[in-house]
Amino acid sequence: MTQEKSNQPRSTGRRTASGKPDFRKRSRQQEPATAPRVLTQPRSGNAQAAPAIVLAAGREKSLQRRHPWVFSGAIAHVDGAPVNGTTVAVRSEQGEFLAWAAYNADSQISARVWSWREDEVIDAAFFRRKIVNALAARSTLSLTPTLSRGERESNTGMRLIHAESDGLPGLIVDRYGAALVMQIGSAGAEYWRDTLADILQDVCEPACIYERSDSDSRGLEGLIERNGVLRGTLPDRVEVVEHGLRFNVDVAAGQKTGFYLDQRDNRKLTETLARNKTVLNCFCYTGGFSLYALRGGAKSVLSIDASADALRIAAENLTANGLDASAAEWQCDDVFLALRKLRDQGRKFDFIILDPPKFAPTAAFAEKAARGYKDINLLGFKLLNPGGLLATYSCSGGISTELFQKIVAGAALDAGVDAQIVHHLHASADHPVLLSFPEGAYLKGLVLRVAS
Repeated sequence: MTQEKSNQPRSTGRRTASGKPDFRKRSRQQEPATAPRVLTQPRSGNAQAAPAIVLAAGREKSLQRRHPWVFSGAIAHVDGAPVNGTTVAVRSEQGEFLAWAAYNADSQISARVWSWREDEVIDAAFFRRKIVNALAARSTLSLTPTLSRGERESNTGMRLIHAESDGLPGLIVDRYGAALVMQIGSAGAEYWRDTLADILQDVCEPACIYERSDSDSRGLEGLIERNGVLRGTLPDRVEVVEHGLRFNVDVAAGQKTGFYLDQRDNRKLTETLARNKTVLNCFCYTGGFSLYALRGGAKSVLSIDASADALRIAAENLTANGLDASAAEWQCDDVFLALRKLRDQGRKFDFIILDPPKFAPTAAFAEKAARGYKDINLLGFKLLNPGGLLATYSCSGGISTELFQKIVAGAALDAGVDAQIVHHLHASADHPVLLSFPEGAYLKGLVLRVAS
């Protein structure tokens, strides 16, 4: 194996506006940054052998089905003395080669697969091929950002690399116009960080590569948070155009990497559903769903978020797009409390959108998260007019599609309403899901119609 690693200086830690709420914290009901971790430490094997993970008997089946994770409890022993992030062979108890993977002794996911081919060399050329292939896939499917078909249909935002689903575990890359935002969430991607940045700079030629490696999941990987410019210079204003609507993107302190690219298709659907309706948009962030609803002809849109900074940008986005400000109302409040106030006031809406932050980063939080999802959906159903629509989402990886639907069904039952599913929703196509990695389908949504 040929490994490369640069001594590039690390960028700074997470930056937030002094005295202002972090965009990532859109409600006051926040989960702990990390779940309790009890790591099963595999015993050491042959210290003189090439670095390798040897699985316990019968634990090779998931890898044979091409699932890219190896959990610590599946390992019988570790040969050699691999450093976190370096590439090791994964072998069965019988010595059969299974995969090349990045090792991490500090995570319950002890290895993430780079390649299933024994003759593969994990080096800079390997990562260049992976990145080029990911970009080509989006081009083939006509998903790459383009302005060629007129402003109303143009898109300058795109997810270019979607981690495991693009064969690059732990690496997220989003394009916002001339800027790339790179997010690293695994020890393997961390080890190759500067090589990956060099390749992206060469292949994509952005004005800036900004690193947003500040997600809570890094704590689960034993990695420190990091936020700052990696290459180039960050423009004074980063903007994304989506179906002709313009959005200001705060790549340094905004949610996720600055904007919710995964909701692109769902926002477009919202535009078609909002005509002549009174709309309530909860956890509105910088107004994505709100602006689409207004352009779609909504009578009024009430948008609620806990971040005053997010609402300020949302109002700026409204003005920049020349939409009717008289039909828009922005409210800075805790959504859970605001929904109860609206219920007590007897307010009703024709169309309600619930797009909360991640309540369950892992399955360990599922039970507590389920209560939160049921709470907001129950209140949503109670605030709907007869015949109204509820668009409800979960971006929690720890909540399955089936569980989410059961939670929403329970909320409808408690609200005493009959509801029909009219749309099953998911992330846009630049967020592909590997068939052997269903965990990649983190975003799920439903549009429901309440019976008259």
